[in-house]
Amino acid sequence: MASKFKKRTFRELGPLVALVSLAVFTAILNPRFLTAFNLQALGRQIAIFGLLAIGETFVIISGGGAIDLSPGSMVALTGVMVAWLMTHSVPVWISVILILLFSIGAGAWHGLFVTKLRVPAFIITLGTLTIARGMAAVITKGWPIIGLPSSFLKIGQGEFLKIPIPVWILLAVALVADFFLRKTVYGKHLRASGGNEVAARFSGVNVDRVRMIAFMVSGFLAGVVGIIIAARLSQGQPGVGNMYELYAIASTVIGGTSLTGGEGSVLGAIVGASIISLLWNALVLLNVSTYWHNVVIGIVIVVAVTLDILRRRLASK
Repeated sequence: MASKFKKRTFRELGPLVALVSLAVFTAILNPRFLTAFNLQALGRQIAIFGLLAIGETFVIISGGGAIDLSPGSMVALTGVMVAWLMTHSVPVWISVILILLFSIGAGAWHGLFVTKLRVPAFIITLGTLTIARGMAAVITKGWPIIGLPSSFLKIGQGEFLKIPIPVWILLAVALVADFFLRKTVYGKHLRASGGNEVAARFSGVNVDRVRMIAFMVSGFLAGVVGIIIAARLSQGQPGVGNMYELYAIASTVIGGTSLTGGEGSVLGAIVGASIISLLWNALVLLNVSTYWHNVVIGIVIVVAVTLDILRRRLASK
């Protein structure tokens, strides 16, 4: 038990130190970083990347080279769909429920192809990436859907105790997801499936069902983010979500999730998402050209993956 605690602490300590250091560095160079407006904007961005990263963490932990490339496009499609429903007289709460059910169904679609048809996760989710982005454009014909109910907009724009609603949603999801990962049989089976699939199957673990649920979690959280962004922008915008799958994957890896499966945590995913969001925020505050933003994020991803590989090699010795 003590050794597991030390490994977890070590895995997440590095990203936490990097997060604090980046925050201090940015605050010193630009005091505007600590303004209430900037911190609230940063919190909303962390919530978006954090929710997607939690879903990606479930998928990657399940192993078998599983990875979900569809979140960004699913965010665009679900945001457009929920806006379309509400502008066609469907009540807000019914629209939200329908979109969440659709998102879970999309995750089940991925899980079916991966577990039953043995299609690589990379291929089926890449297909969904293209389909969802295209469907968002088909529904809107390239134009945003506006005129959303004010009660719906509170999901993305509202605050409670001066903390943005999306941050509260992230905290609630994180608590539930962390409980399932660390305290339930499903969490143990998820790690076992990712750590050693053959051994897990011999131990009676239904690996296919475990992976199916992981993809459904990822799909569900992509739908949640789509709803939040539609409420935040006050419109269903088909162009949102570009590169979000990259940021979700980067967040999980930076937070300590192993790309080979079997290792990862909700806390690590949130820390990784915070680093990505804070880095983006810092580049803006420090007036770094937008042309360099993706370059910097890409370098961070390469470094994170390299460190993960080196860590696993050292652990195996």
